[in-house]
Amino acid sequence: MSQPSSGSWYETLTSTPVLIATAVGVSFAAIFAATSSSSNTTQQVKEQVKEVKNAAANAADAKGKAAQAGASIMSAPAADLAPPKDDPIPASELSQFDGSDPSKPIYVAIKGRVFDVSNKAEMYGKGRGYNIFAGRDASKGLGMSSLDLKDAVPDYSSLNESQLNTLNQWESFFEKRYNIVGKVVP
Repeated sequence: MSQPSSGSWYETLTSTPVLIATAVGVSFAAIFAATSSSSNTTQQVKEQVKEVKNAAANAADAKGKAAQAGASIMSAPAADLAPPKDDPIPASELSQFDGSDPSKPIYVAIKGRVFDVSNKAEMYGKGRGYNIFAGRDASKGLGMSSLDLKDAVPDYSSLNESQLNTLNQWESFFEKRYNIVGKVVP
């Protein structure tokens, strides 16, 4: 079988940006399918589709290796955040901030630090796609990119190097986007 000529469709389809965009698109489509339910509103679906398109566009625009492109996908826009707080939040009380009570904020903890994600209730609120992370320290699940309740636990010691990198990217993403309101204590 002959090699495809330079500049051919084969070369285009196997270029790094196209492969990254395809992988991101398939991943987000799988997450979308796994988290969608009949209770999703049209607005939710539109927002999830928009996020998938944005992630694919970021990957397609990325130059260089996949690891370098991954950083651009996880980077968040600068936000006007309050200074981080170090208030102790007992693990037993963290579950009260899971989005089930609209009068309370929604918290997600990563590596013991508690982030207020209330401004993204459409993602972390009750019945939403990322609600699995709300009201708990879900470090392991974030590192594994898992939406399985059994993985949404604080102990991330079993994560491999790649998963730790993913967890660190999520932590950096949250630091840039959400206020830190405290730390989880036993």
